[in-house]
Amino acid sequence: MPTTLSYPGVYIEEVPSGVRTIMGVPTSITAFIGRALKGPTDADGPVMINSYADFERTFGGLWEGSALGFAVRDFYLNGGTQALIVRLYREPEENTRPCKASIDAKGLALEAATPGAWGNKLRARIEMVAEEIATMVAQTLGVSSGDLFTLRLRDMHTGIEEQFRNVTLIESPRRVDRVLANESELMRVRSPLPSSPITPHTEPAEGMTEWEDNAASTGVDESQEASDGLPLDKDAFTGNGKEAAKEGLYTLEKADLFNLLCIPPYLEVSGIQNQDVDLPLISDVARYCETRRALLVVDPPSGWNNKKRATDGISSIGTNSKNAALFFPRLMEPNPLRESQVEYFAPCGTIAGIITRIDATHGVWKASAGLEASITGAVGLSVELTDAENGELNRLGVNCLRTIPGAGRVVWGARTLQGDDRLASEWKYLPVRRLALFLEESLFRGTQWVVFEPNDEPLWSQIRLNIGAFMQNLFRQGAFQGRSAREAYFVKCDRETTTQNDINQGIVNIAVGVAPRKPAELVVIKLQQIAGQIQT
Repeated sequence: MPTTLSYPGVYIEEVPSGVRTIMGVPTSITAFIGRALKGPTDADGPVMINSYADFERTFGGLWEGSALGFAVRDFYLNGGTQALIVRLYREPEENTRPCKASIDAKGLALEAATPGAWGNKLRARIEMVAEEIATMVAQTLGVSSGDLFTLRLRDMHTGIEEQFRNVTLIESPRRVDRVLANESELMRVRSPLPSSPITPHTEPAEGMTEWEDNAASTGVDESQEASDGLPLDKDAFTGNGKEAAKEGLYTLEKADLFNLLCIPPYLEVSGIQNQDVDLPLISDVARYCETRRALLVVDPPSGWNNKKRATDGISSIGTNSKNAALFFPRLMEPNPLRESQVEYFAPCGTIAGIITRIDATHGVWKASAGLEASITGAVGLSVELTDAENGELNRLGVNCLRTIPGAGRVVWGARTLQGDDRLASEWKYLPVRRLALFLEESLFRGTQWVVFEPNDEPLWSQIRLNIGAFMQNLFRQGAFQGRSAREAYFVKCDRETTTQNDINQGIVNIAVGVAPRKPAELVVIKLQQIAGQIQT
């Protein structure tokens, strides 16, 4: 009713319709966890990137010390869009190199913005500000003109240079430590700040640039050079205190949403780096994915160099989670860091990229396999499988990568790790499981408005209306099987699902059922010879 009905006339009132549109969540945001050359670490939280160029700028690109860069490269090469990067850094042992490189620039103590040996190539130069400009700026900041200086930083490896004009050591909006903390991607100031004014660097010698002359700029002293840290182990992901501190794997607690999770190999095997992942870690990560409604893409162990080792080793993979899928074999790809020599690479990034590509063109309910699921960037597979070998592995829940004449290398399997025929699991197929995760997350987020609403029929009817509209839209897109909406899904929220006792306890029960479309995994064609008609 209007607030006041005082005069004769017509009153206009807007009545809420009860429509609250439920939006489907993204289905292929992929999280990658591993080592990188540089960039924010897990203590800083995950970093969202939208291209491989973003990864190169922030985390340094490909690196022989980690498989992470190669996995991210393959992800974007095969159709990936958004990725969350978690950089893990294990500090070196005591009395060895520090985590961050540091520079003493004329008394101003600087250190690299992030850990790693990348900071060893940094240089800094301090210049005085022109007198006319310094006088004008000093009045605005409330400092002396002699307190202002320009700080220039350069990464000699990448050529990236930063320049910060009119900074000062005095308390002001341009205090140098705050400016670098907010604006610089290269360095930070180590406290305390110098108590006396800074002396600028001299001009470079003739024939030299300011970055080549040690008198014109300051580099990292050998004693202050940083380390890339120790190789990763299981504790770097799930060690004591990691969950409470939201570090390691649990850094993803700081992320609002992710759908796929890749952990590129990090263990050394037979003197070769980045070959495997600890099997106990796979189990821990799969359980975490179940709590976050995400899918773990599992790489095959490096020892699986034939079909028999794969069939024998699947039972020791560490998990048979419905939220995990394993793909075999590994990919043969050129390594740009070794003059494009062909090496074996884990397929997790490639698979995540293909899943993203299929989701964008068909939807999460379409299996990311078949002739459309072509692999880009690979020149071969570590194991070429026959149809019979593929059949053995498929029945065990191992998704095979195959070379199909005319199509090239493709993904030829779409099962979860509960896809073993002997388990008879309802979550046997990957698209069915991913569709369920998509619905759960979308409805979880789309029904938050229900909390604390009066628990009665008006609320229940609104719930049925909004969830029903969301499900009907998916049905029209082909997400469910059935000739009609009645055969495809149902939404119930009434006296039958929510009793008076539930109401008294503040509970509203919503029942949603769907008939998912399952992939045509085994196609049978029956051919019969017929006799010609007998003429009479």
